[in-house]
Amino acid sequence: MLALKASVRNGRLVLDEPTELPEGAVVELVAVGGDALDDLDDEAREALHAALAEGIAQDDAGDTVDADEVIARLRARAS
Repeated sequence: MLALKASVRNGRLVLDEPTELPEGAVVELVAVGGDALDDLDDEAREALHAALAEGIAQDDAGDTVDADEVIARLRARAS
């Protein structure tokens, strides 16, 4: 994945970074950060925070599964 940063100037995206992409290549830009991108309502945000707190508590208690093990299980199911 190639990560590039752009800024907004006068309503336009401005990208000034060297790249080896071919001329005419189409690049998909995804905005990150900022309040304008927060589409959660209060109920959804509360549910998210509760789920995060639960996950942190599970991790603190050692109730975790190694990611490589989970991926191996999923691959075994798919085959």
